[in-house]
Amino acid sequence: MTNFVDYLRQKRAILLVSGVFGAVLPAHVAAEDLAAENADPAREIIVTAATRTEQSLDKVGQTVSVIDLAEIERRQTQNVADILRTIPGVTIARNGTIGGVASVFIRGAESDQTVALVDGVKLNDPSSVGGGFNFGNLMTGNIERIEVLRGSQSVLWGSQAIAGVVNMVTRRPTEELQVNARGEYGFRDTVNLVANASGKAGPLSASVGAGWFRTDGISNFAESRGGVERDGYENFGANANFNLAISEAISLDARGWYSRGTLNLDGFAPPTFAFGDVNEEGITRELVGYTGLNVALFDGRFRNRIGFALTDTKRRNTALDGPPAETFRGEGRNERLEYQGIVDIAKGWEVTFGLEQEISRFNSSSFGGPEARARARLYSGYAQVVGTITEGFTVTGGVRHDDHDRFGGATTFGASAVYNLAATGTTVRASYAEGFKVPSLFQLFSNFGNTTLQPERSQGWDAGITQSLVDGRLELSATYFQRDSEDLILFIGCRAPFTGICTNRPFGTYDNVGLARARGAEFAVTMRPTDSLSVQVTHGYVDSRNRAAGMANFDRRLPRRPENATSLLVDYRWPFGLETGFTLTNVSAAFENAANTLRLPGYTLGDIRAMMPLGKNLELTARIENLFDESYETALNFGQMPRAGYVGVRVKM
Repeated sequence: MTNFVDYLRQKRAILLVSGVFGAVLPAHVAAEDLAAENADPAREIIVTAATRTEQSLDKVGQTVSVIDLAEIERRQTQNVADILRTIPGVTIARNGTIGGVASVFIRGAESDQTVALVDGVKLNDPSSVGGGFNFGNLMTGNIERIEVLRGSQSVLWGSQAIAGVVNMVTRRPTEELQVNARGEYGFRDTVNLVANASGKAGPLSASVGAGWFRTDGISNFAESRGGVERDGYENFGANANFNLAISEAISLDARGWYSRGTLNLDGFAPPTFAFGDVNEEGITRELVGYTGLNVALFDGRFRNRIGFALTDTKRRNTALDGPPAETFRGEGRNERLEYQGIVDIAKGWEVTFGLEQEISRFNSSSFGGPEARARARLYSGYAQVVGTITEGFTVTGGVRHDDHDRFGGATTFGASAVYNLAATGTTVRASYAEGFKVPSLFQLFSNFGNTTLQPERSQGWDAGITQSLVDGRLELSATYFQRDSEDLILFIGCRAPFTGICTNRPFGTYDNVGLARARGAEFAVTMRPTDSLSVQVTHGYVDSRNRAAGMANFDRRLPRRPENATSLLVDYRWPFGLETGFTLTNVSAAFENAANTLRLPGYTLGDIRAMMPLGKNLELTARIENLFDESYETALNFGQMPRAGYVGVRVKM
């Protein structure tokens, strides 16, 4: 926090802000970040990431943050990763600017240990090294809500949910016809166009939309290190959500999401093969589809859903100097057949249970070499009970078992409790959860693969308190957490004689040799001194370290995991309708490598924004990102966007 305060003192642009809050906020006070800080404090907040069904946040014992549509629109942010970085306990690392590979670290865990969802469908890519999801191509587009569950939740979401869950919800169908559109233009010929229409005709409800984004960009090889060429990026996305009500008890769902991103890459060019400017193009196409049947029985007390979900990701890199030459190609595909039932067994008591079958496939090749190809099958069953013991006291417990056709079975357990004391405005939460992650298909079957790998596992707990004061206009909360992970899969070098797991692996392979521990605290203060002014301060402290005794990097910090990250968000609505806002984010130093010999300096980013309504249906927007023109890197040698300005217009009908 010291560097953060010093930086505030150096910037005249925020002297007024720091003066106001210095008198109001106690030092080092913060809390679990709450949903939509400008929302009505009395409004019930509904989340789905924690229980796979709509649940009021005050009945959830795990730590969940929610960014709603009003907040997404207020921030004017283009990429989801840049919203996530303001949540306590969450940091990001991106290879270059928007469109580059973006990793999201929740409470110090690996990015591929996070489950990413769009409308409840997992987005992981089986063709990637760790089987995770690249947040780089995920634009805010027509997303209307982002839920971030911090802490393991493999009981309901299965493999990868060691760190937590990021659930993106696209715009849903509406009763009346609604059309929303926006356009934006700015720095380096950046254009962003997004539109969505929703409504209902008889039994059919629908919401469809699309978006297009392009920019000339900057050099992904940091300009401060010699990068000169601009690496442009283009993204086209689309979303669709349909619901057909056959009767009051039976309905059909169909949902889809599509993204195609094209990015000019930098890399390792001959003859020196040092990282620098190259002329290479990477294309990533992601497709998500879901269709399901919903049946409610016994006057709605027994709700059933059977569905099929498809996630298909294709990636292709092509060198463009001279005749185009493919340097990488990969395709990952997940097919999931699932059943879920929800039963109201008594007043205040609900059971959620389900069965799943997942079939994953991948194929990949590099520089026209031999193709690696594999398939795996996973059967799963889970059950969870949520019950209200007494007024304000809710408990949750669940168990899951997975059977993989390579390593056998894995069982996980989780439990949580939350107590709301209405008389004092106090909420206390605590949870224990186990997580696991199956080895990726690349780690099992690629030219570096090891078919004897076991799943990564974790055990973690957290506890927190939230205090509401002044009729909900001030909220303070704090959460402490700890997670221990074992059997982490790491790449190891092989030396002659190549025996055991190194047989036929002269260039190395993967093994379950890693242990890690992450612990820390998350704080936030949310204030609404007046109906026109809202303030949020969040801070996350994460100490994540290698705990594999006997390894050279024992007790060193995990790569690209800063220990401290602090955000300040201020928004004010003027009497004549103008809305202005300011975001300040400070991130401490991190290390690029596991040996902690390459240091990534800390940085501070400032963004300002404004929105002016013109009549009922039209709004003008403007913002400046990286206001102080900070030069920084979240991944070694990769540049980030300098100061940049944008203007736009929104239409709502």
